[in-house]
Amino acid sequence: MKLYNLQHPEEQVTFAEAVKLGMGRDRGLFFPTEIPQLHDVDSLLRLPFLERSCRIIEAWIGTEVGHAAVRQLVEKAFDFPLKLVKVDDHRSILELFHGPTLAFKDFGARFMAQCLSEFAAGQKITILTATSGDTGAAVAHAFYGLPGIRVVVLYPEGKISPLQEKLFCTLGGNIHTVAVSSDFDACQELVKKSFVDNDLQQALHLNSANSINIARLLAQVCYYFEAVAACDCGKPPVIAVPSGNFGNLTAGLLAQAMGLPVKRFIAATNCNDTVPRYLSSGVWSPNPTAATASNAMDVAAPSNWPRVEAVLAAMGRPLSDLAGIAVSEEQTRESLRDLKRLGYLAEPHAAVAAYALQKSLQPGEHGIFLGTAHPAKFKETVEQTLALIIDLPAPLQAVSDRPVLSGRSGNDFDKFKDYLLKEIAD
Repeated sequence: MKLYNLQHPEEQVTFAEAVKLGMGRDRGLFFPTEIPQLHDVDSLLRLPFLERSCRIIEAWIGTEVGHAAVRQLVEKAFDFPLKLVKVDDHRSILELFHGPTLAFKDFGARFMAQCLSEFAAGQKITILTATSGDTGAAVAHAFYGLPGIRVVVLYPEGKISPLQEKLFCTLGGNIHTVAVSSDFDACQELVKKSFVDNDLQQALHLNSANSINIARLLAQVCYYFEAVAACDCGKPPVIAVPSGNFGNLTAGLLAQAMGLPVKRFIAATNCNDTVPRYLSSGVWSPNPTAATASNAMDVAAPSNWPRVEAVLAAMGRPLSDLAGIAVSEEQTRESLRDLKRLGYLAEPHAAVAAYALQKSLQPGEHGIFLGTAHPAKFKETVEQTLALIIDLPAPLQAVSDRPVLSGRSGNDFDKFKDYLLKEIAD
């Protein structure tokens, strides 16, 4: 598998190099030179999830790493279930939150951790990543205790749920967490600047575990195939993706480009609506990030958007083939209440996607929306909106009383750099 830098197409790397580098020159995202085409997709969809996922991943990297290595990577990463649940006659939810940190990002983070552990060959590496909610926990747990790998997770102070914070800021060991007194976009900017700083690269051997890392995206491709395989609607579904940094949607489009039958995708955002406005007007104009109940989607300048455009271009399709729908806070709560009336307990991110899907479906269509997190991770919002009490699942019970171990930082890069060199470097 060869990948090229979207900023500098002349920079080409292998999959292993892309995983270890994270980003290319000038913060460029790596993108495949060729998207593999799967033959006899109908037969593939009849396979069990793990077997199908091995074949999907092998289509991308089998030549480079070998059949046995692919199987080992997949089996170690995807050791938890996923479920497609019918919500009403026209909509189903793909539950992706049955992993160790109760979020869809367990798929990508665990697969990336296995890849990096395989490719690093004993070299010391520091994973530096920003989170708007669920990435932090998924990455921290995926890399916790792995020899030779340190993890530094930045998150916006006071802008993720308390239980999200507890899930990854209480581990210690090789996991370092930093509360930044700003928003997610500022955290992401600190990460980006760190990657082009020679002092930090030399001292820390930086790598990123955000959805900008190609390993994360390849793992996420697999569950879109499971969604279609489990759907008994008899026709290609419409899929609504709750979207923040747009890695999840990128993976879905890659699955479609490989041959997965999907009628269309909906990019469902909260009021941080840069992409829906762009799709409508053609003008890219991020507003300041607004805090919402669906905080993992509080991203005004999504890093993965260039990949969305690249995969659509690779399929020869215009941007107008992608629907973008922004959902307000009141509409999010309305959606939570509607789902509860139907007998389904959701959380704000799934509610955003469910609302967008309901507004977009045409007669005769069936839709799937993604359930990206367990409702208990947003206990306060869900309980307040629905006037009920949520029991904590075991992973959250285990951390609810632990002390938060995070350091603190502002969004000044020079001060943040000093913090990393003092607290993290050897």
